[in-house]
Amino acid sequence: MTQGGAARRTVLGAAVLAAGTGMTSLAAGTASAASAASASAAGGGHGDKGHRGLPYPTVIGHRGASGYRPEHTLGSYRLALDLGADVVEQDLVPTRDGHLVCRHENEIGGTTDVADHPEFASRRTTKSVDGVSVTGWFTEDFTLAELKALRAKERIPAVRQRNTLYDGQWAVPTFEEVLRWADREGRRRGERVWLHVETKHPSYFRGLGLGLEEPLARLLRRYGRDGRDAAVFLQSFEPSSIQRLSRLVSAPRVVLLSGAGTRPWDFEQAGDPRTVADLVKPEGLKWIAGFAQGIGPTMDLILPRDAAGRLGTPTTLVKDAHARGLLLHPYTARNENSFLPAEYRRGTDPAAYGDALGAFRTYFEQGIDGIFTDNPDTGLLAAEAFRPGRRPVNG
Repeated sequence: MTQGGAARRTVLGAAVLAAGTGMTSLAAGTASAASAASASAAGGGHGDKGHRGLPYPTVIGHRGASGYRPEHTLGSYRLALDLGADVVEQDLVPTRDGHLVCRHENEIGGTTDVADHPEFASRRTTKSVDGVSVTGWFTEDFTLAELKALRAKERIPAVRQRNTLYDGQWAVPTFEEVLRWADREGRRRGERVWLHVETKHPSYFRGLGLGLEEPLARLLRRYGRDGRDAAVFLQSFEPSSIQRLSRLVSAPRVVLLSGAGTRPWDFEQAGDPRTVADLVKPEGLKWIAGFAQGIGPTMDLILPRDAAGRLGTPTTLVKDAHARGLLLHPYTARNENSFLPAEYRRGTDPAAYGDALGAFRTYFEQGIDGIFTDNPDTGLLAAEAFRPGRRPVNG
């Protein structure tokens, strides 16, 4: 069952109110009732057909609803569902004792209050992560018990000052806690909760004896999310991580792709000369299709920006990927001027909202299958005009 149409629009009205006021209980109750009713009528959740049964285009809550709550917290994940996200994203990094926790990066100085804990002052250090020198505190230097002493905070307070209201409200969740939460939310809402799970810096962590894929696969099997139709996507910027996962579980997999001139870190280590520009060519996409079901390109690989930051002529990536059976989940759409293409900015305040709906519509017109967004309510409102299946201009 695809959760769209009238039921979805009913949820949106309450959810938009919730985003502006913090009154998530109203949206949650409305969402639960609407979802349960539509799921009951259809005889099940929208995962019945696996990922092909998700609404099109799919709205993916990027690190939850990180436009409104500190990222990778249960509060951010819950609000993403309340605002209508079809899928909620988690990034995984390990603790020193091998637990998988949800953080965008292993350096946690910018996303937790670790700097306020004098007992951890000596843990501050400088490391080379994927060839980049980074100074701060790192999850791999903390046990889970130590990490649980910290509280999450807003990562970009200069842009999202309102989000700082929620600093300290949530702990850093383990991925197992998220799996349990997703099961509870699924029962409450009457449909499966979809997750989009990224292995962060997998080669780096494997080199430390903290490989991500095996413990991830064990958790997926434990919670019934390891099958071909499991309500989860597995993603990584390192293709070898996705290849490894393909041998461990059957859940759908996505290769993430950054700038055209960059090389995945596992390619760097292996001496593979290919860049992302090679991987988005037909032969590169054919290779990816041998072990993955989709790609997650930066939007610039689909709609390049010129020197002034305006959108240029679309590439053929959507058509080429679809020709090889790959879905596309590009990243990342946000409401603030500082993240928008130049023609969609409004005023000069980088933290102010621009014409995000206009930008979303342009993205969806390219025929993409879904999009990562910090603002799921905005994404959903724009996506409704394309459900079901409006003919893409780039198809």
